[in-house]
Amino acid sequence: MSETMLDLRGVSKSFGSKAVLNEVDLSLPTGSVLGLVGKNGSGKTTLLKCALGLQHPRRGDVHILGESAWELSAAGKERLGYVPQKIDLYPWMKIRQITTCTGDYSHRWNQALVERLLREWELNPEDRVGPLSVGQTQKLAIILALGHEPDLLVLDEPAASLDPVARRQFLETVLDMVGERTVIFSTHITSDLERVADRVAVLKDGKIVYSGELDTLKDSVKRLHVQAAAPLPNGAFNVPGMLHAKVTGHDALVSVQDYTEDLPEQIARQWSASVAVPDLNLEDIFLELHHG
Repeated sequence: MSETMLDLRGVSKSFGSKAVLNEVDLSLPTGSVLGLVGKNGSGKTTLLKCALGLQHPRRGDVHILGESAWELSAAGKERLGYVPQKIDLYPWMKIRQITTCTGDYSHRWNQALVERLLREWELNPEDRVGPLSVGQTQKLAIILALGHEPDLLVLDEPAASLDPVARRQFLETVLDMVGERTVIFSTHITSDLERVADRVAVLKDGKIVYSGELDTLKDSVKRLHVQAAAPLPNGAFNVPGMLHAKVTGHDALVSVQDYTEDLPEQIARQWSASVAVPDLNLEDIFLELHHG
């Protein structure tokens, strides 16, 4: 399969006078695990709902699984798995009943997979849904989304209520299932993304400010520690690609985007300085891109 699983072009969405998405472009190739990150209120959930055809954008085009998201066929819908941020399940049903009913609507249902995940995630099929904890409910919603082995799995904060052990089990399951499948998930837990994602999209103020390979992002955004022989000019200190800088006397901490290997040498020559370039994790990069 070589199709583009998700393609958004110029997507904008407003609620009343509040613009939530502004000319968003996003493309997701088959077999990728994409992490969607952004501050609270940045539009992540709205983007996912527009991608799935659950909300209509004010402007722009959305195609998912090669079809218009707003007119997705029944066959297309069966290739999707979705776990929303807010989970609503029938509280009077037993876990066994809700998995059976969900499976009855799918030709692709893998009952053996569902039973294995229920065992591994310690969910009793005879328990009723209503009294389940928030974390147990989230586990069940994930299992229901995985049960028909979807080609595209869309997850909105899927591990927010899971304990560390359950989160690790969930991430291992996602990795096991990827293969030719594609996953997009929104999360605040950047360490989880670094375990499973090969691509990342950063949403800021309703726009995608980066979309591409995670390793490329890590190579692009750096924080430089500059130590100069003479005091550095607080207002006039500038380097190519600078996001922001904090200058204190002879020292400066400088964050840059589109980093190049020759940049430290340029800075060292210009300011008679030593330049250290420590590696940043994804959380550090997220903070640098959202500074101020």
